[in-house]
Amino acid sequence: MFELMFCSLLTIVPDYLYRRYGQGKRFGKEITFFSVWYELRWGITGCLMLTISLITMIFYFHPATDSATLYYRTVPILPEGSGRVEDVKVSFSQAVKKGDVLFTLDSSKQRAAFETARRKVAEVDAAMQTAQADVVKAEAQIGEAKANLQQAKDELDVKSDLQRRNPGIVPQRDIEKLQVLVDQRQSGVDAATAAKESASLQVSILLPAQKASAAAALDQAQVDLDKTTIRAGVDGRVEQFFLRPGDLVAQIMRPAGILVPEGAGKTALQAGFGQIEAGVLKEGMVAEASCISKPWVIIPMVITSVQDYIAAGQFAGGQQLIEAQNGPKPGTILAFLEPLYKNGLDGVTPGSSCIVNAYTSNHEEISAAHTSTSRAIALHVVDGVGLVHALLLRIQALLMPIKTLVLSGH
Repeated sequence: MFELMFCSLLTIVPDYLYRRYGQGKRFGKEITFFSVWYELRWGITGCLMLTISLITMIFYFHPATDSATLYYRTVPILPEGSGRVEDVKVSFSQAVKKGDVLFTLDSSKQRAAFETARRKVAEVDAAMQTAQADVVKAEAQIGEAKANLQQAKDELDVKSDLQRRNPGIVPQRDIEKLQVLVDQRQSGVDAATAAKESASLQVSILLPAQKASAAAALDQAQVDLDKTTIRAGVDGRVEQFFLRPGDLVAQIMRPAGILVPEGAGKTALQAGFGQIEAGVLKEGMVAEASCISKPWVIIPMVITSVQDYIAAGQFAGGQQLIEAQNGPKPGTILAFLEPLYKNGLDGVTPGSSCIVNAYTSNHEEISAAHTSTSRAIALHVVDGVGLVHALLLRIQALLMPIKTLVLSGH
């Protein structure tokens, strides 16, 4: 309506003023209902053409959309395993900090595994003490075996010396028996030494390795036991937390609930513009938004990024060829907008629906020395008609509560 009134000032009104005051024609006489079209046909046609052109220019160079939402990501509350809930530490809706306990699962199995692993470590410690005692015992046996060996060698040396001095005084059989005894006791010394080395290897290598394995198993059991206590991964708020003791939760099929991170939906607004606006939407464009959860407020914003892909065109590989005519409806160009001023989205509820206007600015090109006068005037017109769209946004923001509360039919 505003565009039509504006264009009529350039077409229909001058035409009427000329005929009324220039030609002296009067309503009900020369100007009748049947003669209006004929006399004002050029003005009416020009008015309609200018109106359509003006509306097209406004909506193309200053795109608008009502498909804008403060989207936010929630964090699912999931255990790393599965089990039955033993105790719930938070209420239906509650603010939590990172590391706060949300609920615990039945941990009888994990506690038994932890106790088994702990006792295995104690068992290895006991075995290490026994092995150290075996080393001491082996050293004593080596000393005993060496003493016996030395005694046998002394007897053999004595009788061998007597045999050399007085042949025949010592039977040869006795010397041979003593030689066998020396060899036997030497083997005893070697066996005791080997036993000591075996016990030493157990103390220095085998048992430490077993203890390390047992300690790793204990750590794993502790980790499994800790997994039965589910904690908040980030600062945020649990909402609609219906979990109760006895419920079964699993990592895949049965999540426990959701956690809304702190600050979610407070930093950026996502808006879907028509595909025809792809050539106009640019990073850095100034925009304005009005959200239904904060009526009668216009929020200055800026486009920070424009997604290069349209979500409607994506597909997953399957067993059938794609049929284009059966595809989804045309998608939108997704743009991300952030408040132009700090805390600009305060008071806007995350997930709220909004309407957004973006405005094209050609100030740099207009100020450039190489820009011709005619082009500069045209760009001025393009920038100037953004005022119409800004006015329309404010009218929409003004009427939004009335439309929602009175005219919606609820």
